[in-house]
Amino acid sequence: MHGAYSVMVSTRVCGTLGSSSNLDRHPMISKNIKETEKIAKIFLNKLLKSKKKLKGALVVGLSGDLGSGKTAFTKSVAKHLDIKDRVFSPTYVIIKKYPIKLENYKFFFHIDAYRLEHEKELLHLGWEEIINNNEHLVFIEWPENISKAMPKNSKYIYISSKDSGHRNFKFK
Repeated sequence: MHGAYSVMVSTRVCGTLGSSSNLDRHPMISKNIKETEKIAKIFLNKLLKSKKKLKGALVVGLSGDLGSGKTAFTKSVAKHLDIKDRVFSPTYVIIKKYPIKLENYKFFFHIDAYRLEHEKELLHLGWEEIINNNEHLVFIEWPENISKAMPKNSKYIYISSKDSGHRNFKFK
């Protein structure tokens, strides 16, 4: 994993975060969904630029308490990927697959591991095929429930909510 960085975006400062290198140095807070969408766009751009010739899917784990904003962040990423389908938490279906039109990616997977009790449960969902394909972008809510199955080069987002309703995003 790379060094941790925090992102907290305010409307006043967001314009200074245009470059991905600023993302590493400027901790900020999201005060609303519009700011979360800006954070998602910045994160996605940085993520897609950072992919080197790694074998397998680009995997991102999203951790946080219930209601912290994992699904809202994932919806924002999907919006920036031009996914037209309605994106919702796949808590009961576990996995959703969306076609995307990016130069190096063909599918976006949204997985919710909240109800999974063991990593082995992923094998029945085609986990090996999903993570071994370079054309897959995978976002997983509750990665701590399947930590042994997460690829070594996975990226992580830690979301915490404050009493004020603001969200704190930390990326590793």
